[in-house]
Amino acid sequence: MTSTLIRTALLALLCCMQLAGPAQADAPKTVMWKDLVPEARTESPFAKLTKPQLQTLSDIAEARDRLANGEKLNAIELEDERAASRKLEKAGIDVDGLLRKRKEMMDQKAANNRAVNAALDGKLVRIPGYVLPLEFKGKEVTEFLLVPWVGACIHTPPPPANQIVHVKPDKPFVTSGLFAPVWVTGRLSASAAQKSLTLVDGTSSVDVGYAIQANVVEPYKEEGK
Repeated sequence: MTSTLIRTALLALLCCMQLAGPAQADAPKTVMWKDLVPEARTESPFAKLTKPQLQTLSDIAEARDRLANGEKLNAIELEDERAASRKLEKAGIDVDGLLRKRKEMMDQKAANNRAVNAALDGKLVRIPGYVLPLEFKGKEVTEFLLVPWVGACIHTPPPPANQIVHVKPDKPFVTSGLFAPVWVTGRLSASAAQKSLTLVDGTSSVDVGYAIQANVVEPYKEEGK
């Protein structure tokens, strides 16, 4: 009798462990906005320049950018650019080489703004942010963009694509207003898309780097409170 009870208890315990295991393994991971940006390691070619040299190089770059855009510089501006270049070159600084590096870094930064963190693709996550509604059903929001700061895309320029999440909640919800702070829980997919945002003065296309099919959208509260 005793051995039967022990076996029954062990079987019950094993069943509980099997049921609890997958649920715990699939618990949502809390991620923050910085986690959506893939790590990029680049050494700055300007690290050894002094602040005055950096300013001089910036002045040269501005003058050359204006010329490249077809703008004419007056004689004084042209001489200032030549004098600044001679000054840096005399100090052993490769002006042309640094400006090429600057262009490469600008291109890389633009590429980084579109890049997504592939390690999070398909993960169940929980992330905080602000609601920018896209679609309504009556007074309920059925589709929205999750953005990292108040005013994004409307009062300020759009964040990089990897800092915008397109959210489709399983159930529509009533928002407390534009840019209401929320926690969103759901399966994250890293997939580039464009979403049309209706503004007061028309519509605008916004580049989006992520999407979430949300099973939970809840008002924001600080963790542990």
